[in-house]
Amino acid sequence: MYQSRFIKEIYIGHFYKQILWFLIGFGLLFILKSIKIQFLFRYSFYFYLLGNLLLFLVLFLGSDINGAKAWFDLKFFHLQPSEFMKIALLLYLSKILREFNAEKNKKEWKFVFKCIFVTAIPSLLVFLEPDTGAIIFYCLLLLSILLLSKIKKWWFILAFIGFLILGSSFFYLYFFKQDLFISFFGTGFFYRMDRLIHFQDRSSLQLENALTTIGNAGFLGHGIQKELLYVPEFPTDFVFTLFLSIFGFSGGIFLLGSYLIMNYYFLRKCFSLNTIEYKALIHGFLYLFLFQQIQNIFMNLGLLPIMGIPLPFVSYGGSNMIVYFLFVGLIFNVSKRTKK
Repeated sequence: MYQSRFIKEIYIGHFYKQILWFLIGFGLLFILKSIKIQFLFRYSFYFYLLGNLLLFLVLFLGSDINGAKAWFDLKFFHLQPSEFMKIALLLYLSKILREFNAEKNKKEWKFVFKCIFVTAIPSLLVFLEPDTGAIIFYCLLLLSILLLSKIKKWWFILAFIGFLILGSSFFYLYFFKQDLFISFFGTGFFYRMDRLIHFQDRSSLQLENALTTIGNAGFLGHGIQKELLYVPEFPTDFVFTLFLSIFGFSGGIFLLGSYLIMNYYFLRKCFSLNTIEYKALIHGFLYLFLFQQIQNIFMNLGLLPIMGIPLPFVSYGGSNMIVYFLFVGLIFNVSKRTKK
C-alpha cells in the first residue's frame, strides 16, 4: 500500500517544488512575451546548435536516472536538454519554412530534406540517452511544419512508403531476428519495445493499481488523507490517477474542461494568423500539447502503452513545466505583435 504519509509528506514536497516551477515559468513567460520575436527567429540556428551541444554533453556528463542519461544534475534542479530542444527545433524549423515560402523558385526537395536532417540530429542524440518520447515529439514538430508548408502530396506518399519499408524491416528484425535486433539497438531498447507492443497482454501492477484507484475515486474524491495503492511515478506519469483520487470525477471534469478551453484558444490563434512563422509556432505547439494530453490520460486508463509522457502543466517536473510556459510566452508574444 502507498500510505497516506506519502500523499501528505512526499507528494506535498513535490507540490511545493511544482509551485516554484510555476512561479519561475510565469516569470519567464512575461520576459519572453516582451522580447522581439524576430530576434528569436534570427538566432534560432544558434539556439538549435546549443540544444544539440547540450544533448551531446548529457550523454557523457548527465545523471543516470531510471536507466537513461537525460538530465544534468545541477544539485537544486535536474535540467533535461531534450525538453528545451523542442523550442529550439520548432523555432528553427519555422524559420526554414519562412525562408522556403519567400523563395521565388521553390525547391521542395531541398526544403524537405533540410527539415528531415535538422530533425534527425537531435532525434539520434536522444535515442542514445535513450528517450523515445522526445523522438516522437521532434517527429511531430517535423510533421506539423511539412503539413503547413503545402508541399505536393506525393512527398507524403513517398514518406509513407519509406516509413512502411523501414517499419516493416524494423518489426521483421524484432519478431523474427531478435538477436540481430539486439545487436543493432541494444537489449534495453528491445525490452522497451516489448513492453510497448505487448502492453495489453501483460498484467501490470502499476496499471492495475492505477485503474483500481480511479475506480474508487468517486465523484468528489478522497482528499489527501486516503491510503492509496502503490503506483510508481505518481507525481509524474500517473498524476492523472492521483488527481482523480484526490479530487474525484468532478475534478477530472474540471481538468478536462480546462484543457478543452486551452486547446480551443490555441487553435483559434493558429487560424487567425497569416504570418507563416507565427502560425508554424502555434501549429507545432498544438501537436505537442494535444499529443501529451491524449497519451498521458489514455495510458492512465490502460488504452495506450505506458511511455513516460507527462501531463502538461500538471505532472511534476521543472524542465517540462518551464518549457510549456516558454511556449505560451511565445504564443502571447506572437499575438501581441499580430495585433500591432
